[in-house]
Amino acid sequence: MPGCLIVIPARYASTRLPRKMLLDRTGKPLIVHTIEAASRSRLAERVVVATDHPEIEAAVRRFGGEVLMTDPAARSGTDRVAEVARQLPDYDLLVNVQGDEPEIEAESIDRAIELLQSDSQAVMATLGTPLRDRARLEDPAAVKLVIDRHDNALYFSRSVIPHPRSWDDSLLQAEPPLWLLHLGLYAFRREFLLRFAELPPSRLEATEMLEQLRVLDCLLYTSPSPRD
Repeated sequence: MPGCLIVIPARYASTRLPRKMLLDRTGKPLIVHTIEAASRSRLAERVVVATDHPEIEAAVRRFGGEVLMTDPAARSGTDRVAEVARQLPDYDLLVNVQGDEPEIEAESIDRAIELLQSDSQAVMATLGTPLRDRARLEDPAAVKLVIDRHDNALYFSRSVIPHPRSWDDSLLQAEPPLWLLHLGLYAFRREFLLRFAELPPSRLEATEMLEQLRVLDCLLYTSPSPRD
């Protein structure tokens, strides 16, 4: 099977919470807890942190983690993952795990990897989970994922989508679920990741501030849609 690498982008200057990755309430920084969670994956061969700051680099190394420095001007976490892909060309599959996910389940990481391993036509995989809470549904910070009958991603949005014409609480319990919460976990084929990182942000991406919409714009004309 293709070699698989987990990359954890870790930016120093968090907009909402400065030095977020270095927060330490347990004796270990947040980023180290995320490394430990990601390292439980059965299918990934290696976990690397991609950072832009020597403080994060030092914290990761202090706890025995592996870290690579990336461009401080990188536009996004995905751009940092692409930098690592260029530095470590032996891995065909790369998984982007956000640095502030200390409770991420190894099973979720492995599920995303399995989706790519099982479908040679897919270039990217991501995950969604049923969304059953109305307040969460209406929260713009909770990104909604819409899929087709074959589990291909159709759209991602901060809005309530699909939007019911009239509300009924029973809609939240529909089977299969009407709403999926997108989990910020991505598995890429290396070639597509490098191509994606070279593309400018799309109009939809700039509007919703969701870089996964750039993927859909790109794939519409070049390859199959991402699998969920």
